[in-house]
Amino acid sequence: MRRLTTILVTLVLISCASDSNTFYLEGTAEGFADGTKIYVYEVDHNQPKVIDTLTVENGSFSASYPKSEAITVNYLRVDNTNASIVYFPENEDMNATIYKDSINSSYISGGKQNEAYRSFAQQIRSFNKRKQSSMERFKQARNEQDNVAIATIQQENAALVTEEGEYKKQFARENSNSLFAVMLISEMLTRKEISAAEASEFIDNLAPKIAALPVTSDLKAVIANAKKADIGSKAPEFSAPTPSGETLSLNEALGKYTIIDFWASWCKPCRMENPNVVNVYNKYHDKGLNIISVSLDKDSQKDRWIQAIKDDNMDWYHVSNLMFWNDPIARTYNVRSIPATFLLDENGVIIDKNLRGPALEAKIASLLGDK
Repeated sequence: MRRLTTILVTLVLISCASDSNTFYLEGTAEGFADGTKIYVYEVDHNQPKVIDTLTVENGSFSASYPKSEAITVNYLRVDNTNASIVYFPENEDMNATIYKDSINSSYISGGKQNEAYRSFAQQIRSFNKRKQSSMERFKQARNEQDNVAIATIQQENAALVTEEGEYKKQFARENSNSLFAVMLISEMLTRKEISAAEASEFIDNLAPKIAALPVTSDLKAVIANAKKADIGSKAPEFSAPTPSGETLSLNEALGKYTIIDFWASWCKPCRMENPNVVNVYNKYHDKGLNIISVSLDKDSQKDRWIQAIKDDNMDWYHVSNLMFWNDPIARTYNVRSIPATFLLDENGVIIDKNLRGPALEAKIASLLGDK
């Protein structure tokens, strides 16, 4: 009897030891046929790679994985679907719920990060529904030419954007020990929803483990680069080829006030904005306004770049490395979308950014209109 008891205790200990080294991912896949494949991805140095393939049987699936101290973001992708179900392994058992008719509502629970991410995703979906409703009301008001309603809806939209931005920032502050918070701040900085200074303040308050991650180091580099081209900073010097093949520097193009204009011949919003920029230039060039446009066209698009300059009557300085989004000037100025503009004073200090339409003309008029 004692021998049997000893064997049972040993087996229990072995089982517990085994369980302590693994965690489980179990889930239901509603509406999917047996045999459907579910691919498990891990994102390593910004590159996703498949680490496992699961199979749906009787509407469910399961797998176990070794515990690890690594902090990663993973996601599931069901065969023949485009949406991804994001999750954060935390060495705790997890449960996935996947809906065939609503992949975007699918989720994974288990662990603090996954619970926080699920709450965040639900709130963002709520914001998106409110935006969609507002857009429908705006279209109706525009069709009815109801200017009062249009103005009201625009004010509500601005308030909604502010509310969403504040929610995101508060979430990041309250979850500073999570990888997702770093990803969120990085996205917000890219979308210009926060300033480099705000992102830097967030980084300073990260938990040590999260602060040491490669993704955080990448974000720090982006922040440092963004600060180089922030308002109040001296605009980074650059030089690049002109359409005729000569080299032109920013310093050579400086006027009393100078606009650095990032654009491309393929960029429809840029081409739509060009007439406004031309109008401002024609009004104020003789009073000291210069413009140097930096094109993000490709090497194969040089002829299109030159033709677009002529077609849009952009009679000012132009340069391009013809390197698309790999343009070193755009990288230096942390330009992630175009059109993008930087307004410099006579000393090359950035005094404003991303002015368009009436805002651009009003700003230049305030500086040069009475001179």
